[in-house]
Amino acid sequence: MKAKRRIVIVGGGTADWMAAAALSAMLPRQGFSINLVESEQIGIIGVGEATLPHLRHFNDTIGIQEAEFVRATSATMKLGIEFVNWGDIGDRYIHPFGTFGHAIQGVKFHQAWRKMNADAGAGEIGKYSLPVRMCQAGKFDIPGSIYRSITLSYGYAYHFDANRYAPFLRQNSERRGVVRTEGNVNVVIPNPENGEIHSILLDNGAQLEGDFFIDCTGFRGVLIEQALEAGYEDWFHWLPCDRAIAVPSAASIPTPPYTRATAHAAGWQWRIPLQHRMGNGHVYASGFMDEDEAESILRANIEGELIAEPRPLRFTTGRRKQFWAKNCISVGLASGFLEPLESTSIHPTQLAITNFIELLPVTSDMSRERDEYNTIMAREFEWVRDFLILHYHVTRRQDSEFWNYVRTMEIPASLQEKIDLYSARGRVARYQQGLFLEPSWLAVYLGQGLVPGQPDPSAAPLDLADLASQFKALDQDITAALASMPGHDHRLAEMLETVSHTQ
Repeated sequence: MKAKRRIVIVGGGTADWMAAAALSAMLPRQGFSINLVESEQIGIIGVGEATLPHLRHFNDTIGIQEAEFVRATSATMKLGIEFVNWGDIGDRYIHPFGTFGHAIQGVKFHQAWRKMNADAGAGEIGKYSLPVRMCQAGKFDIPGSIYRSITLSYGYAYHFDANRYAPFLRQNSERRGVVRTEGNVNVVIPNPENGEIHSILLDNGAQLEGDFFIDCTGFRGVLIEQALEAGYEDWFHWLPCDRAIAVPSAASIPTPPYTRATAHAAGWQWRIPLQHRMGNGHVYASGFMDEDEAESILRANIEGELIAEPRPLRFTTGRRKQFWAKNCISVGLASGFLEPLESTSIHPTQLAITNFIELLPVTSDMSRERDEYNTIMAREFEWVRDFLILHYHVTRRQDSEFWNYVRTMEIPASLQEKIDLYSARGRVARYQQGLFLEPSWLAVYLGQGLVPGQPDPSAAPLDLADLASQFKALDQDITAALASMPGHDHRLAEMLETVSHTQ
């Protein structure tokens, strides 16, 4: 290996500048050079991103101040996702970034709730989740801002403009020494001795050599697939949605602190509120609906005036068979695609970058690190895959060919085992594995009408009168916390004001 290792990032958009920002912030400058190749001719696919709370940690790690990020990307706060028409037409529930209640006498809250609901009635479980109630009330505050223990029971994420995030990260990266090169890759030149990528030849005649290459070229996979033939594992049979139509509309006031996913006849519609506009899109299965019908449904269900023409997108859900091949890792859409039903578009990019940094080889033999990286990334993709399939499969809808297919299809054994255990006694199997933890699985199970056949035996000793008292106290505590919180728009304005005062 050379004394100063050369990392070449190829792409254009959010993924490549996230990689550049993280690498330049977390690696010693004296040990690495980072060159990013992109073309202004290739636009960013992002149409408004809804994220998970993990992005806050990423921004903090690379030294980005929250208020500056919110201002630069027209971001709003996100406490969860509202799902409409998923269990059945007319149903709605919120998947919160937080907990439902708290353990009672050592018994998990949802088991106590199941007993209380079966015997005396406790209402929807979302009534006992602070972030759910905050979404419904349009409130927001930083967790722990109010002196109540319950205000530590939630996290939050962002909605932001992807077209503004990449330029923001570019400024951050170039200050740390990242060199940007304009151009498209024409030829990938291999090392004849080991098949690794030796260099890339650009359309402007420039040639860049590197020790590591990061492919952020989107679905094309110019390095990882076209050059190295890493392969792609197609999950179309489980997740048949393969098209989307995206369009922005005028901003909504007050701004809701949550994303909305509304199920339609052959897919679902997203609504992502930003400061300056609303992001909208219809994800659908082309095998069950044509583009004209999909666009018609989208137009008919948008709040506010359209401010651009609808834009069609195509994708194939699945993952790269090798995320890291030879001396190249794939990041972003080059590594795979999981439809953004649970706002997971950005997270695989973050995961890929941080795992690569942790496993960065220290010798020329990178086989052990490569194998571990591929194992980690494959596992993470599959865990998220199962969680997405759950939304489609656990439904009572029988109103279209699409819903009849996803409701009755054979699902991965790993997901079937989880559903079976939960259905029998309310146990959330191996919830510690993967991105989504127990409250997330509970939100979808219960929100879509899958209630355990009987209360878990652990809840049997609980006294109903005592449960009723504790449930009432929890409800009152949440109500009091809400009363002390500002509205989402008010808190957002305060945050933006802090930026203007520091400039």
